Amino acid sequence: MAAVSAFSFVKAQAKVIRGMCKHNSTRAPVEHISVSTKSVSDKLTPLAPYAMLPEAWLWGPSALRNIEEQSTALVMAVSGKVASFRLPPLPTIGEIIKLYNLRAERQLSQNFLLDLRLTDKIIRQAGNLKNACVCEVGPGPGGLTRSILNAGAADLLVVEKDKRFIPGLELLSEAAPGRVRIVHGDILTYRMDQGFPAHIAKKWEDDPPDLHIIGNLPFSVSTPLIITWLEQMANRSGPFMFGRTRLTLTFQKEVAERLTASTGSRQRSRLSVMAQYLSTVKNCFTIPGRAFVPKPDVDVGVVHFTPLAQPQIQQPFKLVEKLVRNVFQFRGKHCHRGLEMLFPEAKRLELAEELLRSADVDPTLRPAQLSMAHFRALADAYGRLCRENHELIGYDFREELRQKHQSQRRSSKSKEPHPHHSIKKEKC
Repeated sequence: MAAVSAFSFVKAQAKVIRGMCKHNSTRAPVEHISVSTKSVSDKLTPLAPYAMLPEAWLWGPSALRNIEEQSTALVMAVSGKVASFRLPPLPTIGEIIKLYNLRAERQLSQNFLLDLRLTDKIIRQAGNLKNACVCEVGPGPGGLTRSILNAGAADLLVVEKDKRFIPGLELLSEAAPGRVRIVHGDILTYRMDQGFPAHIAKKWEDDPPDLHIIGNLPFSVSTPLIITWLEQMANRSGPFMFGRTRLTLTFQKEVAERLTASTGSRQRSRLSVMAQYLSTVKNCFTIPGRAFVPKPDVDVGVVHFTPLAQPQIQQPFKLVEKLVRNVFQFRGKHCHRGLEMLFPEAKRLELAEELLRSADVDPTLRPAQLSMAHFRALADAYGRLCRENHELIGYDFREELRQKHQSQRRSSKSKEPHPHHSIKKEKC
């Protein structure tokens, strides 16, 4: 297999060289070009990954020398300068998976996307990446990584939790010298605000910075991760310290539909409101599950987020999230049912009625029927009530219910007769 890759590499390099020489002003024939091995290693470090491959020894010295000669010609043909952003020919993603014995872990919700046409299509949704900074989340074997590099990203930071993928990513780093940084860590705890230079930052009201977050997210972390990023978006922290950083991410198709669902639709949910009050959300396209290895039980949606210069709700994120979560916990009932649970039982009906009256919201509307204007009015009214009653913002009806149940259990236990008292003394 490695030998086939080597010959394919040489063939591809020769084709590229012929094309480059055709347009080169010197029009020097490839066979007349020569350069020392040292200049090859100095000028074309992308060759290094081939020596790192576990089965590179199968190629033999003649094949490796052939690769060096062809790559040397390519360097000379473009006068020592890189003519494009595209990577040199590399082993396929399938070959990388076999070479490093990589297997998708079901418990980590890992699914590999091997078709580079699809990864290129995902990257196109992010916009122009030429000379941009990119953070890729969970690169795995590196399919999206290749497409990002081929799109011209100048600084690519990949954050990978699974150490099994690091050698394959190091291969790509060698193929794109100075353009790839690898972090072995968890994106949920990684400080992305420290991952890029401060000079790329832009004011929030200006155009988005040349910084993108891209990732084929594992299903198990996609929802908590986007909630974390939405909170950072609201607080302008993390990756949003640099400005209105754009995100291009994959989700289960159902989650993608929820994120972009409009008012009144069946998919309208907490995620819809939280994402749309802070950003412009676009459901770009759907990838069939059969395109992934192993094949998941669901299709996958690609979603693009662009933070809004002015959020549609001007209240703290935690307050908005609590309000929206309570509304949608009874999604099949009238909205007043969930809103009532924002308040302690002793004043529940009274304060819920005041909230709805102040926001001018019909209490018989279903949660999915509430527009962004409704949620904005409810959040403003709830914010006023919290400022007037400081204990409201920390109130959780579940905690009150738990304490009530504990009190009832203690009360019932105290009324039970002691076992010793229930035993009658036997007569002698």
